[in-house]
Amino acid sequence: MATKSFLKDIVIKDRKSANSLVSALENAEKKGRKQINIATSVKTIEDKETIRKMFGTK
Repeated sequence: MATKSFLKDIVIKDRKSANSLVSALENAEKKGRKQINIATSVKTIEDKETIRKMFGTK
């Protein structure tokens, strides 16, 4: 899903649109999720000198 799609407003003006939205949400809830495996390690850097070195600043 594109990031921009999260920024859109949904306007529901009639009962048919409301039913369609509820139906879509219920169907989405039933679908399974994909398992994600992260292959790279993550390291938290809290030292500001290390961060400065990473970006080549003084």
